[in-house]
Amino acid sequence: MTDHVLSIEDLSVTFQLHESEVHAVREMNFKLRAGETLAVVGESGSGKSQAFLSIMGLLAKNGRASGRAMLGDINLVGLEKSRLDRVRGKDIAMIFQDPMTSLNPSLRVKAQLAEVLVKHRGFDRRQAERTAIEMLERVGIPEPAKRANAYPHEMSGGMRQRVMIAMALLCQPKILIADEPTTALDVTVQAQMLDLFKNLTNDFGTSLVLITHDLGVVAGVADRMMVMYAGRAVEKGSVDELFYNPRHPYTLGLLHSTPHIAQRATRLDPIQGLPPSLEHLPKGCSFNPRCSFCFDRCLEERPPLIDTGDGREKACWYEGPMRYEQKVA
Repeated sequence: MTDHVLSIEDLSVTFQLHESEVHAVREMNFKLRAGETLAVVGESGSGKSQAFLSIMGLLAKNGRASGRAMLGDINLVGLEKSRLDRVRGKDIAMIFQDPMTSLNPSLRVKAQLAEVLVKHRGFDRRQAERTAIEMLERVGIPEPAKRANAYPHEMSGGMRQRVMIAMALLCQPKILIADEPTTALDVTVQAQMLDLFKNLTNDFGTSLVLITHDLGVVAGVADRMMVMYAGRAVEKGSVDELFYNPRHPYTLGLLHSTPHIAQRATRLDPIQGLPPSLEHLPKGCSFNPRCSFCFDRCLEERPPLIDTGDGREKACWYEGPMRYEQKVA
C-alpha cells in the first residue's frame, strides 16, 4: 500500500511553434505524498506551470504532453475529457494566479461555488448554496452569506483568492495545485493566505503543490522542494536541506537573490545573465552560461538528475563545496 497520491513519470510537454517544437518540460519525475506540501520553484519560463497544466488537461491547443501522471490507477496524461471532468475538481483541483480571470464575472459567487457541488457531489441547488456559504466562512471571508451574493468585481483581490480556494476545497480533493497564488496580493494578505493553506491542508489532509518563484513563501509552507530550470528539475529535497545546504548552483543563486530583512547592509547577488531560449538550449548543462562553478564537462554533457544517496537529487557535475561571499554595500 503506497502513501503516494500522485506519481509523475517521465512527464514531458512540447509546443509546436511554426516549424519547430519547443520542449517546455523534459522528463519530470516525482511522487507526491499524502498530506505533504511540495513547492515547485524556478524563474518564469522554467516549465513549472506548464507541467501541472498538462496534468489538468489545460494545455494550449498547440501543446502536447507525454509520460504518465498516475492518480491512483488513472493516468491523467491524455485522459479523454469526459473522464477528466469527473476527476478535476473532485480528486484534483487547481487555483490560478489571477482569480479575476478564473471566476465568471456575470455570475454571483454562490452560483459558481454551488455548481461544483451539484456537478461532482449530486447536491440539490439549495443544499449546495448552503454548503458553499459554510466553506466561505471556513476560508475566512467575513459575512459569508452576504459575500456569497456578490459578483467577483465587488470583492478585493484577497477575497477573490479565498473564493477560489473555497471552490477548490468544496469536494475535499486529494490534491490541490496552487499556481503563484500570492503573487498579486499585498504582503499582509499573502501571510493570511499562507496560514490558510497550512490550516486547510491539515484539516482536510489534502496534498498541496505550490508553484512559485518566491522562496519566502516556500520557507513558510512547504515540506519538500523541486527546483526547475529550462524545463528540467535540477534539484529536489526537503526545504531545510535545500535552504541550508543547496547542492546545485542554480538553487544557491536563487537563495542569494532573495532579500533578507536581517541583512539590510548587503547587496543582493542576482544570477547573472538570462534563462536560455527553450528553442536553443546550450550544449551540456543548460545552466552553464550563468554558472560560476562551470568546468569543461558542463559544456559537453548534460548532467542527469541522480539520487545523492541521502534522499536528495541533483543534476550537476560539480561535487565541490559551494561557498559564496556576499558583496557588502
